[in-house]
Amino acid sequence: MQQQEHVSEETAKMNEIMGKEGPDIEGQGTPVQDILKAEPEAQKQAPQVMKDSIRTGQGAANAKPSTSRSFSTLTRRRQQDLTTSTHLPSSLDPSMIPTAAQRATYTDSHPPAPPSVQDTKTGHKFPLPSLPLPPTARKDERYDPIVTQLTNLLMRDGKKATAQRNMTTILTHLRTSPAPVYNPTRPLLPGAPPASHLPLHPILYLTLAIDSVAPLLRIRSQRGAAGGGVALQIPVPLGLRQRRRQAFMWILDAAEKRQNRGSGRDMFATRVAEELVGIVEGRSGVWERRAAVHRLGTTSRSNLTYGSRGRR
Repeated sequence: MQQQEHVSEETAKMNEIMGKEGPDIEGQGTPVQDILKAEPEAQKQAPQVMKDSIRTGQGAANAKPSTSRSFSTLTRRRQQDLTTSTHLPSSLDPSMIPTAAQRATYTDSHPPAPPSVQDTKTGHKFPLPSLPLPPTARKDERYDPIVTQLTNLLMRDGKKATAQRNMTTILTHLRTSPAPVYNPTRPLLPGAPPASHLPLHPILYLTLAIDSVAPLLRIRSQRGAAGGGVALQIPVPLGLRQRRRQAFMWILDAAEKRQNRGSGRDMFATRVAEELVGIVEGRSGVWERRAAVHRLGTTSRSNLTYGSRGRR
């Protein structure tokens, strides 16, 4: 069954055929509040706003425009007051405002600063660093120098990624291990931080362990220098990188002799980290190797002038 059209719709079609203006259909209609008044069941599903409107008896037809705002304009008024107050310095004492002569004198005595590198160079993907650069900034190195050197010493068969993973395991073990207990008989470098601070700074932990057992010299054997084919022991001083390299090679040798406490590909790195902790606590055999080299260097110090007195 087809529903008949509304009277207004029929009138609009007739006026359109006859070329007249019909009633405004789009602007007319029954308010929703009036429909809901006749259907109590539909009122239960209606929004709360419509329920309140029906309860107060204000429909869409007799609704009056509200004269109050639902928001505050205090911030906008304050912003306008601040804008006008910046242009009208009437609240200041006139004696505090510099005169034109004083402004000209200040401009002559303080010439404008030249544009900085950050202002002249544009088009960078990332902003340029602030100048001057801090003294601890490393421009040419991504990681700490000792971390880079030890990572290269850990590398085998050119597998740099494996060495980096092992170095990450070592630093993680130092970071998560309990604070070490210093041994008074095995003094570390002067100025060492408290033991409780070392796990918070694993690179400092690593550097302290390496530099504390790094030998100051090495023993070079000169064949035939003592006469009769006997080798002469000559102590040779070492640089910083040479000292760290020798110390870490000793640590690697000691770590290879340790037993695994588990299984996995990170067991060797864990043994190296345990050896570093043992060095700080004075339990590692690397201390004995360092002391032996220094004792031999002390007994051979008379051979330091071998090169100056000539070879036989």
